[in-house]
Amino acid sequence: MSHTATAPANAEKRYTVHRADLPLSCPLPSMALWNSHPRVYLAIEDAPGGEVQCPYCGSHFVLAD
Repeated sequence: MSHTATAPANAEKRYTVHRADLPLSCPLPSMALWNSHPRVYLAIEDAPGGEVQCPYCGSHFVLAD
């Protein structure tokens, strides 16, 4: 049986992520994709200040380490 994501997609507008979570995508792998926008990969490790915003939903991601 395959793993099914159970978290609602884009329920929050600010997410803290860690280097272990890279590569970063929105929606996150733990989120259900069926009710969200297409998955987009975000280059947070190259972003100034370690922060990026999803161009689809506006969710803000902050790299913690």
